[in-house]
Amino acid sequence: MSAGHSDAHHRHGGEHHGHAPASFGRAFAIGIALNTAFVLVEAGFGLWSGSMALVADAGHNLSDVLGLAVAWGASVMAARPATARFTYGYKASSILAALANAALLLVAMGAILVETVRRLFDPMRPEGWTMIAVAGVGILINAGTALMFARGRKHDLNIRGAYLHMVADALVSLGVVVAGGLILLTGALWIDPVTSLVIVAVIGWSTWGLLKDSVRMSLLAVPDSIDEALVRDYLAGLPGVAAVHDLHIWPMSTTETALTAHLVMPGGGGDAFLAQVSQELEERFGIGHATVQVERDRACAAGC
Repeated sequence: MSAGHSDAHHRHGGEHHGHAPASFGRAFAIGIALNTAFVLVEAGFGLWSGSMALVADAGHNLSDVLGLAVAWGASVMAARPATARFTYGYKASSILAALANAALLLVAMGAILVETVRRLFDPMRPEGWTMIAVAGVGILINAGTALMFARGRKHDLNIRGAYLHMVADALVSLGVVVAGGLILLTGALWIDPVTSLVIVAVIGWSTWGLLKDSVRMSLLAVPDSIDEALVRDYLAGLPGVAAVHDLHIWPMSTTETALTAHLVMPGGGGDAFLAQVSQELEERFGIGHATVQVERDRACAAGC
């Protein structure tokens, strides 16, 4: 029997995934700096003006600052080389970061929800113009930060988490602007806490997708971008292959995928065949780390 292995980082959509996280270092630094400053300003004005919506938005932004820091740290760790103990390197840290980001959002949701319910029963009159001005600045900061992560969101769950944080923040800030305008027009005190509840709903929506995907990756599920049946059919249809068994596909990180498979080939398969399989798995399915074992004996498929 023989085996082939490819350690090349795969290309998909014209982007080199293995280098994607590192290229966002500047975006992370700018995003963290801008949002940290904005959190302090927004929380201060929220407390001063009595706007629970601003305080809620500041809490959401704070969770995003922490999330950006975690994602940045994970992208740096993922770029570190493998060691004798961590033979895959620290690539999986990006999956842990995505999971941590989801957990941070859940904590932010709980804290905001508790304070909002309290404010519903003990309303305060917020300053509408303050809400509009501060939240308007938030739209610009969050939308600008989101744009910096936009190009990597389709290929990296870690980057996607950062992008979703910023998009959600921009939408939430827009909601606060609308709420401030409605308060100025109607004077209704319930608008502010209800807006805060809407913010919680937005956070929950963005968190669910991130949590679901990060848990799946943590459990080594086949990435959503890969159809296991298509990969199996491709391998089974290769010349000389009588059977395919022990096929496993799992994420090594939020950008890289690995595969192992046993191919029953009574006529055998040489190095050129294995190299071609690895290359096609990379080009067709985005699987950049493939290990293929060739077995001549059909009995191996039943338990070799």
